[in-house]
Amino acid sequence: MNAHVSQGGWPVLVLNADFRPLSYYPLSLWSWQDAIKAVFLDRVNIVERYDRAVRSPSFEIQLPSVVSLKSFVKPSTHPAFTRFNVFLRDRFMCQYCTAVEDLTFDHIIPRSKGGQTTWENVVAACSPCNLRKGSLTPQQAGMFPRQAPFAPTVHQLHRNGRLFPPNYLHESWLDYLYWDTELDP
Repeated sequence: MNAHVSQGGWPVLVLNADFRPLSYYPLSLWSWQDAIKAVFLDRVNIVERYDRAVRSPSFEIQLPSVVSLKSFVKPSTHPAFTRFNVFLRDRFMCQYCTAVEDLTFDHIIPRSKGGQTTWENVVAACSPCNLRKGSLTPQQAGMFPRQAPFAPTVHQLHRNGRLFPPNYLHESWLDYLYWDTELDP
């Protein structure tokens, strides 16, 4: 039910049963159509609403802006090893020069020298650095990552995800997104 949601399409923030977002990055969003369907299937509670309604000949409902699942979904403790999650762990920054454009990933110990495609051997790298390092070891290339690669926890990825807020945040979502950040006096 994680359909693509456009900014003007009345997206709905999805919270777990404990009122935490299912995911911070990418933010857990459903289309309003999927949210309405989940309401009718009695899978979610409406927490906040938009000032806009949809109507049928016999029914009217305000569009939900925030919903919570009725049953708790246990978050994964071990994030999937994906290109996106490697970039998120490394904060979308080349680990050699800190560039943020044209990212790819680099094997610290090249595959040609027996390096594995694992959390502990892969870092985010910009294309120029990746080409410059080539199939050399860090010692041969004189290029060392700023941070040693590691297998992150879901909590670490969520924390990094909060550093890159989405382009669109509806005001009704704000009380549910950053509930554990320190408040201003």
